[in-house]
Amino acid sequence: MKKFLLYTVGCLMALTSCDLDINDNPNYPDGGAVTSDLIFPAAENYVADVLGDQMFNYGGFFAQYFEQRPEANQYNDLAELHLDEASNLFDRPYIYLYAGALQDLNEILSRSDNTSDIFACTVLRAYTFALVVDNLDMAPYTEALQGSANPSPKWEEGKVVYEGVLAEMDEAEKNLSDVPMTLTDPMLGKNLAQWKGFANALRLRMYLRLIDGGINAAEYQAKVKTLLAKNEFFSGNVAWDVYSNAEGQYNPWYDGRRALGTMNHVAAYPIATYMLNTGDPRISFGMLPNAAEGQYVGQIPGSKTKMGTAEWAGSWKNENVSTINYESMIAAPIYLFAQSELQFLIAEAQLRFNNNDGAAKAAYEAGVSADFAIKRAGSAAGFLAENRTSWDAQGSTTAKLNLIYMQKWVALFMVDHMEAWSEIRRTDVPATSPSTAEQIFKDPTSYNAGDMIIPAVNYIQAGGLCKRVPYPARTRQLNSNPPEAKLLSDRVFWDAK
Repeated sequence: MKKFLLYTVGCLMALTSCDLDINDNPNYPDGGAVTSDLIFPAAENYVADVLGDQMFNYGGFFAQYFEQRPEANQYNDLAELHLDEASNLFDRPYIYLYAGALQDLNEILSRSDNTSDIFACTVLRAYTFALVVDNLDMAPYTEALQGSANPSPKWEEGKVVYEGVLAEMDEAEKNLSDVPMTLTDPMLGKNLAQWKGFANALRLRMYLRLIDGGINAAEYQAKVKTLLAKNEFFSGNVAWDVYSNAEGQYNPWYDGRRALGTMNHVAAYPIATYMLNTGDPRISFGMLPNAAEGQYVGQIPGSKTKMGTAEWAGSWKNENVSTINYESMIAAPIYLFAQSELQFLIAEAQLRFNNNDGAAKAAYEAGVSADFAIKRAGSAAGFLAENRTSWDAQGSTTAKLNLIYMQKWVALFMVDHMEAWSEIRRTDVPATSPSTAEQIFKDPTSYNAGDMIIPAVNYIQAGGLCKRVPYPARTRQLNSNPPEAKLLSDRVFWDAK
């Protein structure tokens, strides 16, 4: 399915990494049989596949874009947050990221003396480790990827991993010389300026998380201001764009849902109500009008198993709610970093740290426009002139920040659900509704359009929304130094609010 995937999934299980009980496989080419330039696309693909399939799916539920279709059952556990280590939610991502992407990058770094190749590998390595931390809070880092030499690497705090990989990127960039990249690079086309821009965008994202996590805030605010002053970010989108509308070449999330043979996803109430409230033309990219009335209608989170009970009398069937628009994803790229997200981060930073309203407004409008382009929604000018979405109509800095965050949430719908979930946790926007799911069902006027809703059926022991995913089960099975078990309500280090 993926044109540049050079290792099969079977080969993946022959790799060595932390927490993985895997031995050498004679069918796996070793030594110099596979050159570094051919390994790099596989590393890119592993990261993209995880981000654009498993994380896209569960992130869609956690960001309250998706809900379980009323007359189907595939994702009840995600909708109701009924998850623990036995759910194996992160097992496949963990294998793909460690035994796939990070192992491949480690192999290249052990072989290459090309400073441009080393830099690109280091940036992707930093991105990958950050992805693990954003899901789990802790990660094997300094002792990881040693195979049989250390089969039980220690798990380290997320802030240690963040600061470690940021230092790695700084060192790799400092060592750059005037040599071109030799690695095959389907994602950014060996364009070193784009890799530098990607690194700076990743720094900006991570700096904001460190600041809001209370980690050396003054130092990282100064670093943010330096990034803004240099303004050396990537153009376009950082995306794995290798899919097409052909059998065997579909986007992996679309292909996986298609293989199930049933449409399990409907639009969640928060995203549908907010986009309707703002008159957003992008709504048709993400969802379809319901069959009963031809209207866009979202389903209240976690309500599927409540339907048909006396307290939810008159509840919906498939025809009453909006199905997710699967067709928009047939050949969609997987976005590692969308231009819209970058611009919203710039807007936030300009407003918070430079008090530069003009620059923040320009970046905010650029972010909305970039997402209109992705979703083929035409010009954003009219939308940006509307009172609810106009920058100048906001009466305070707080209102402007809220607008940035809300429009980032909308922009990441059907683009990057992992990042949407992370930003909800960091910013606490959208806010969580004070009304219960049942109150909203009975009286929609009790609800503020776009607010997150505590699921009607919610298995989180401490209540609330999902703040992390469970550790992969294999880490407790195979690592003699596993992290302490956590609840879904336990926050990652940068989610300090």
